[in-house]
Amino acid sequence: MIDIGDIEAAAKRIAGHIRRTPMLHADQCAAPPGDADLWLKLENLQPTGSFKARGATNKLLTTPPAALVNGIVTASGGNHGLATARAARIAGVPATVFVPATVSAEKVDKLLKWGADVRRVGELWDESNREAIAFAERTGAIYFHPFADPAVVAGQGTLGIEIVDELPDVETVIVAIGGGGLIAGIATAVRAKKPSARIVGVEPTGSPTLQASLAAGEVVRLSQVTTRVATMACGRTVEPVFDIVRRCVDEVMLIADEEMLEAARWLWFEFGVAADLSGAAAVAALRAGRVRVRPGERVCGLVCGAGSEGVCAG
Repeated sequence: MIDIGDIEAAAKRIAGHIRRTPMLHADQCAAPPGDADLWLKLENLQPTGSFKARGATNKLLTTPPAALVNGIVTASGGNHGLATARAARIAGVPATVFVPATVSAEKVDKLLKWGADVRRVGELWDESNREAIAFAERTGAIYFHPFADPAVVAGQGTLGIEIVDELPDVETVIVAIGGGGLIAGIATAVRAKKPSARIVGVEPTGSPTLQASLAAGEVVRLSQVTTRVATMACGRTVEPVFDIVRRCVDEVMLIADEEMLEAARWLWFEFGVAADLSGAAAVAALRAGRVRVRPGERVCGLVCGAGSEGVCAG
């Protein structure tokens, strides 16, 4: 699907269009999340509020301008839609974003402010995605897939390069999983730059997409998706992403929606970091003891998306 050369090329291509987000040392805490030496990569500070700006921008910059004349369409639980809407604004073309019923009102409001035509279809991302593909076929709009497109995955992989550059002695990297494009990109980069690092994925208990596929030894479709976290809800990944995860990711852990909510509240209380539930997933896995770490182990947890869950927790 991709290799480190694709990711390095993406890093050069998107430089100047995204932010190199800071790495925060998660120390001086009232309630430490465990014994790890934890660092937080704050992708919630990207344009549109998540790492998705990397992949969507790389996809835009690798697409011939003539292919964009009828606009861009995607399906999203929120964050990829926002990044796609921003890419469309950069290109000066319309964006249509199909979202499931579980998308948060906050994400819809942000999509509208970025100029997207927002269409609610279905209960799950998979249903919204079918409509987005049909829309692309009907209108000629170009479709930006959130995790199955090599250009998007390479863009997300630029995060892996930054993590190793900024934390060269990192021992464990913890990454939230929706469809798997983010962890596939990061794992490809980290395996090339820091082969000894452990890579851990985190999925909701109500959407164990990659964990179920790994257990089966092949890509499977979940019989149901019950998580309320729209940005992590996906009934099926794709084979190229699965192949990377099987080769490069050490473990995939499950975390409850409520544990992500508590982690979002913790991030706000301790650091004033406003994360959505997917953005709190890595911290949730540590706080709940799902990821075993040695005292002092150098861990990078990715805060992949912004939101108000922690801010509004009371």
